[in-house]
Amino acid sequence: MSHRSERRGIHVDQSELLCTKGCGFYGNTAWQGLCSKCWREEYQQTRHKQIQEDHALAERLQKEEEAAYANNHQGAAQPQPAIAPFSKFEERKTKEKSRKVNTMTKFFTPSTKTPPKKESVPGEVLSTPSPSVSRKPLETDRTTREFIDFLKTLKPGREIFKQCRAFTESMAYKRDLGADELSECVQDFYQNLSDRLHTHFKGSSERVESVMDEVERYMMTRLYEEVFCPETTDDEKKDLAIQKRISGWGWLGCRALHWVTIEMLCVPVDEEIPEVSDNVVKAITDVIEMDSKRVPRDKLTCITRCSKHIFNAINTTKKEAASADDFLPTLIYIVLKANPPRLQSNIQYITRFCNPSRLMSGEDGYYFTNLCCAVAFIEKLDGQSLNLSVEEFELYMSGQASPQRPQAATSPACSAAFSQMNESLDLLTGLGVRQERVMEGARRLESDLIDWRDGVEHKVQDVMERFPLEMHPTAPPTASSAIDADNVENDHLPSPLQPQLFAG
Repeated sequence: MSHRSERRGIHVDQSELLCTKGCGFYGNTAWQGLCSKCWREEYQQTRHKQIQEDHALAERLQKEEEAAYANNHQGAAQPQPAIAPFSKFEERKTKEKSRKVNTMTKFFTPSTKTPPKKESVPGEVLSTPSPSVSRKPLETDRTTREFIDFLKTLKPGREIFKQCRAFTESMAYKRDLGADELSECVQDFYQNLSDRLHTHFKGSSERVESVMDEVERYMMTRLYEEVFCPETTDDEKKDLAIQKRISGWGWLGCRALHWVTIEMLCVPVDEEIPEVSDNVVKAITDVIEMDSKRVPRDKLTCITRCSKHIFNAINTTKKEAASADDFLPTLIYIVLKANPPRLQSNIQYITRFCNPSRLMSGEDGYYFTNLCCAVAFIEKLDGQSLNLSVEEFELYMSGQASPQRPQAATSPACSAAFSQMNESLDLLTGLGVRQERVMEGARRLESDLIDWRDGVEHKVQDVMERFPLEMHPTAPPTASSAIDADNVENDHLPSPLQPQLFAG
């Protein structure tokens, strides 16, 4: 076809991965293209401005309330005219307070929730804590013991442990905060502790990073259940959206991207090579395994391992070093094949609670930024991106057609296998359509059964109302009547037996 005379691959300039403010660090789509440092500066300025506005609003509302209260009492002799304006003021004040003052309240008023019980640390602070009364998960207890053992080798270890434990326990007061506010609390703690460690270790960045990695592991293992995919966010909704975007609802007839091939993405990978196929499988496994980790750094490690397997697959196929233009399309292909669980929640969790230095630079930050770009590309993928016409793209998305897989010319067996695979895909497509028809018939049958049941109940109720049940009282039996009074054959019964005496 003429519109595909020149194939167009996926290309992202490396400058697009960097912070939009030009600081040189990697940006993130979740932060509007800013790095974590620039994003925190923007967030803190916005928050400071909001707090000032909330203070001003609170003072103004207080003055208006005092003035209205004074006017209400001065006009006590004529209460009727004052009641309506004051009620309207109270209603307006309540709505305005509930809308804007909540932010200030969250920051300046303690919560009434009871914090979790502190870990009992007998003897020295760095001795192994006793088992928790609340029966915390084994992973949390093991991480705590490992953190304590690590800190025993450090001079300021006791103070570090006390601060980390106090902070994690204080987070129980902040469960009502939004995800961005929780992230800001954790990032502030990271920053303050990192600054103090740089002062203590006199600029030894490697030593500081190793301590901060262990701090992150301890804190986020304990806080994982509370801060991963919080209810105050739409992370779960985004997870379902991207999952449906990739695979639909489990049937090929749904609108999804399961049909996208390597050729459409211009992926330089030949899965016919065993070593390449092995690396592709490992990359898929690593990106899926990300969801099983609790620590942001461990999730990043899964992304890094996945990316390295991708580079190995490209290098083996091309027999030369892979480029960035080769890597991103292959990463998109891996994500489409893997369809990782809770993908958006994991990305947001890393973004909010990972040690910021790992996201701003280094290979972890580079691979994570590419993953964010890949997900953003999948969400906006269209026919032009895949070198397809609008009609072809819509046919594939709706399941009305499937792209023809290339048949291998090296072996008749391979050709037969590809032919059988295509036939199976067509058969599955038809089964998907039939399944949808069956489900539609089942839904109609269910609706008919409900209508029938309601109709029967209505008719029974109508009959009961028209012919109510009448209970007629029966005459009680007379005391002199015998049990066998109605027995007409009493005259033919033998005489009763008489007692007989026997000498002892």
